[in-house]
Amino acid sequence: MSESDKIRVIIVDDIAEARENFRKILQFEADIEVVGIARTGREGIDLARDVTPDVVLMDINMPDMDGITATEIIRKEIPFSQVVILSVQGDPNYMRRAMLAGARDFLTKPPMVDELIAAIRRAGSMAHDERSQASARFPTQSAGPGLGSELASSMGKIVVVYSPKGGVGCTTVATNLAVTLHNDETPVVLVDGNLQFGDVAVMLNERGKNSVVDLAPRADELDPEVIEDVLITHAASGVKILAAPSRPEYADSVTGEQFAKVIQYLRRLFAYVVVDTSSTLTDVVVSAADVSNVIILMATQDIPSINNSRLFLDLVDVLKLDRDRILFAINRYDKRIAITPDSVGENLRQEVVSILPLDERVVVPSVNRGVPFVTTHKSRAISRAILGLAEAVRQRIAEMDASRESENVPSVGRS
Repeated sequence: MSESDKIRVIIVDDIAEARENFRKILQFEADIEVVGIARTGREGIDLARDVTPDVVLMDINMPDMDGITATEIIRKEIPFSQVVILSVQGDPNYMRRAMLAGARDFLTKPPMVDELIAAIRRAGSMAHDERSQASARFPTQSAGPGLGSELASSMGKIVVVYSPKGGVGCTTVATNLAVTLHNDETPVVLVDGNLQFGDVAVMLNERGKNSVVDLAPRADELDPEVIEDVLITHAASGVKILAAPSRPEYADSVTGEQFAKVIQYLRRLFAYVVVDTSSTLTDVVVSAADVSNVIILMATQDIPSINNSRLFLDLVDVLKLDRDRILFAINRYDKRIAITPDSVGENLRQEVVSILPLDERVVVPSVNRGVPFVTTHKSRAISRAILGLAEAVRQRIAEMDASRESENVPSVGRS
């Protein structure tokens, strides 16, 4: 039997004796491999993110986080992984809650050996099937375990492009950034988070009948087939697009919670989820920012834009969002204007990591034709600046992942 055919299991239990007993039982099964052990619910979530197991053997009663809550988080973030819940109580209410959280099976502790092995094999078979289906739908993503791919389902990153001032050029930057980040090994989906007047699809000269409105009602039951049916493919680059609704009034049908669930699911299928947003802090925009890995904060060299950026950064501090997640960028930089990026960064106590030069001769025709300038004017300073921004995104994410790995804290959400 090849390594990829084995059922990869992690054990999550706060009792050392139970963990060791399960490990000893499973070590004699040729088709099952224990790839990790965790002592708490939070450790189990972090471990699942790291190794993307086929099956999680999860105790229900743990001190820091109960197994049902941990199950819900794992199933949302790593939908291929199946969870088998273990509890000393055979209470039907526990069982119902576990199944609602996404558990595949529920066993009473201590389980019979044959019962435990059978449950793991059932869950493992389902995990392998779901991985294979996702791999078939999205062949650029490696869904198999143990392949060392950066595109394991838990590794996608959410990049939100936002400005508290309209007209700063967020959509132009988001579309060109998405095209720059996208390749066969790091597929990208570009999501239009401006639900009333979003024009991401227009900027890429694409049309489609479906939009985020088609996914929002099914946010709790998404699968790769549904996603593929709704997304638009940008013919020139291969970037996938989740468009805004075709009519502004449809925006109200999408809640912030639904939007967050949709983009969190997309990060299971793509290396990067780039989200363009409106300047208004709607529930959708706030939810996207809350689950993001990186927020690209855009400003220009004018006082209203800089002042609004200050207000947003103050809000970030109030909400206790990690400022390390913010990449501050100055767009349409004109060296003739006295307000310099360094002075803006010092004033707002936020380093400017990207300066995108003013280049109307390239950018305006690019927008009007629906052709990203990074594909047609690669040698221009603006294209090189977008390339630099993409590298800054990769570097910041790598730094934060390394820091969180050493500190053993979650990779998404508030600090």
